Amino acid sequence: MPALTQITVSVIGIDIGKNSFHIVGLDQRGAIVLRQKWSRGQVDVRLTNMPPCLIGMEACVGAHHLSRKLRALGHDARLMPAKYVRPYSKGQKNDFRDAEAIAEAVQRPTMKFVATKTADQLDLQALHRVRERLVSQRTGIINQIRAFLLERGIAVRQGQRFLRVELPRILAMPPDVLSARMVRVIEDLASDWRRLDERIETLSSEIETLARQDAGCERLMSIPGIGPIISSAMVAAIGTGDGFSTGRDFAAWLGLVPRQISTGDRTILGKISKRGNRYLRQAAWVVLVKVKPNRWDGHGLKHWIEAAKKRLHHNVLAIALANKLARIAWSVLARGRAFEASKLQAA
Repeated sequence: MPALTQITVSVIGIDIGKNSFHIVGLDQRGAIVLRQKWSRGQVDVRLTNMPPCLIGMEACVGAHHLSRKLRALGHDARLMPAKYVRPYSKGQKNDFRDAEAIAEAVQRPTMKFVATKTADQLDLQALHRVRERLVSQRTGIINQIRAFLLERGIAVRQGQRFLRVELPRILAMPPDVLSARMVRVIEDLASDWRRLDERIETLSSEIETLARQDAGCERLMSIPGIGPIISSAMVAAIGTGDGFSTGRDFAAWLGLVPRQISTGDRTILGKISKRGNRYLRQAAWVVLVKVKPNRWDGHGLKHWIEAAKKRLHHNVLAIALANKLARIAWSVLARGRAFEASKLQAA
């Protein structure tokens, strides 16, 4: 293989690994002129000495960091969802064929790319992911306590606040109802629950502080029902929303559109697709819970909701409202303006 400085490479596909990267380079005719395996430390050195070119990668762990470094070197680095790259793979799977498929896919004019996240976005996203894991662990502990109590014939009303209130009384029950061993087990679980509450509260406070300092989060929080957690999660995921052309595209990315199966002149719309970011989609449901449809009177959506109620099932109405909120949120981020209820009422 000739030296990189003697090769005319216009497109590069990089299959990212933990310690080694597989590289496939194409010339202007699409022929493979570079096919090598590099270590992580060799990527910066070798691409520094190459003329600027189009570089494609799958959006995976470490891809955003590498994308920022390659852009600083003058290359046009682009990230793509792995499922959009897969159709370009030929033959059986191996790392070089994956890199070749990436190089082919990144050239397509209709390819959908993933916006490169900044270091601040990744930091904020890390906070949310840790918080999500802790909340999941807390839910598991609460469910386990409930299961142990049900096995002893003790049922508690649904909701963690009811279990928290009833727990001291339950633990004081006589041994013929709850044995000493089971009391000790539940007390240990309750202690774990308290520790998780403290960690979740600490992370939530840090996220709220960061959200109050970010202009995009502040604009999002002007939308009714959206607070620091949801706004910061959205900014961490999409930044300023540049990766989407319209609010409809963002709502579709969230999975708040019906799954479509069409053939000929027949179109079948099913349940929501549940594509994209599950964490943000869950946040959309939180908005619906916090702000009930009958409480939108002062936010410019009253007439729309009243008209939709007459023709939509209440579950479909909830999806439609979540979709509309997602489009409003994208508009607020992309256009750099706070939410204005008066413009919705005028529309």
